[in-house]
Amino acid sequence: MFERRSISNPWEGKMDPFRIIGNVYFVGTFQASCHLIDTGEGLILIDPGYSDALYLVVRSIYELGFKPKDIKYIINTHWHWDHTEATRAMVDLSGAKTLIGRNDAAKAKQYFDADILIDDGDTLSLGNTTVSFMETPGHTKGTVSLFFNTEDNGKIYRVGMFGGAGVNTLARGHFDYDGCREDYRNSLNRLQKETVDVFIGNHVWNNDTAVKAEILLKTGVNKFIDSKLWHDFLDFCEKRLDKVILEDN
Repeated sequence: MFERRSISNPWEGKMDPFRIIGNVYFVGTFQASCHLIDTGEGLILIDPGYSDALYLVVRSIYELGFKPKDIKYIINTHWHWDHTEATRAMVDLSGAKTLIGRNDAAKAKQYFDADILIDDGDTLSLGNTTVSFMETPGHTKGTVSLFFNTEDNGKIYRVGMFGGAGVNTLARGHFDYDGCREDYRNSLNRLQKETVDVFIGNHVWNNDTAVKAEILLKTGVNKFIDSKLWHDFLDFCEKRLDKVILEDN
């Protein structure tokens, strides 16, 4: 777990789409995770990913019985290309409104113009789902994390995503902005106070998406339901931060 795999060609990142829990679906890819929420009154897409892998995401959406034109909102967790490069093309396919953290909007303009700028504590409601946003700067200045409830078999689960777990921008010479390390640690501390039943990652290595998907498919046991995993991953992120700081000294 928590080990990233390098992929150079988009087709190598193909993953079969599947329902994670309730109204939450995984639609790709190994390169950068994309998630779909079916609100009953339209779809919300989280992070469209790389432009050269968009065809995989679109195919996955159709395979699940949905259509890109039913996407009403596209949430971008931060401005980096592996999450936002395909946003403009997906807007062309769907007509969806786009969201990104206010402090990432300027850098994201090279990929798309955001319709809605997210501030700490903002919410987005559509159909049966209300997404709550938390500013969690560090990886980028405008990184946002998100939380929402989903119902499955009569139970309510809280879903959460850390919008920017990477520490590559925290190494000296690669800073996204001054003070990023301090912000990253503060963001981790804020996120640790949240209760999350189902942790979804914006990369598959965050939560071992592929392994859990295989278990779910073969046995019906849903390993995504694990309130401990959220805190374990945040602990892992803090250890990585400490390692980066130590190596720079």
